[in-house]
Amino acid sequence: MAANQKADNRAKERAEMLRQIEAEVLETAHWLAKDKLDPRVMAAMAEVPRHAFVPRMEDAYAYRNEPLPIGLGQTISQPYIVAVMTDQAGVGPGSRVLEIGTGSGYQAAVLAALGCEVWSIEALPELAEEAARRLKAAGYAKVHCRQGDGARGWPEAAPFDAVLVTAAATSIPPALIDQLKPGGRLILPVGAPDGVLRRNASQRLLRIEKGHDGGLTETVILPVAFVPLVSPPQD
Repeated sequence: MAANQKADNRAKERAEMLRQIEAEVLETAHWLAKDKLDPRVMAAMAEVPRHAFVPRMEDAYAYRNEPLPIGLGQTISQPYIVAVMTDQAGVGPGSRVLEIGTGSGYQAAVLAALGCEVWSIEALPELAEEAARRLKAAGYAKVHCRQGDGARGWPEAAPFDAVLVTAAATSIPPALIDQLKPGGRLILPVGAPDGVLRRNASQRLLRIEKGHDGGLTETVILPVAFVPLVSPPQD
């Protein structure tokens, strides 16, 4: 009875999280050029148990529409941002997606719930190991994880339908463009890591679309505040 009640409580929390995402999408519709996200993306957000991807000490806050610390100066992204990035990637069942910055594994889980096969790279060994464990425990078999330098991508698994970068880069890593399929999309925040609130942030979330002729089209999606993209520790 207690277990069923707990599961029900979590379902209610997820429903409230979705309501808050929908409200924030409406508030930022002038940036997004839409007032609703793809229903498939929202269904994936409803399906993934975010509490399985936060540290135990943050469990009570798992479904708040805000970023949470996961250790080593890193965060699990705000659910609204995860939903927007997934929506902007334009992916679905059968899509091949590269993620740079596994973090806790939550964004990768949302992509997998959408039907994508995901290759995810995390620079920090401790986070890479923990994320792989969490994803395996939650049953996301189509997420492949490794520790390494995300700026180099995952060339042996390329090309990808989409690349999502979940930390702010100061410039666009050329390898990620090279590993993107013609017609694919790169979603990443670019800018200095000094923004605290989105309305004051100096970073911009970009959508880079690669044409079939190799040309690139850049669109600013939102002002954002992400932790910086880090390099793997040196031996």
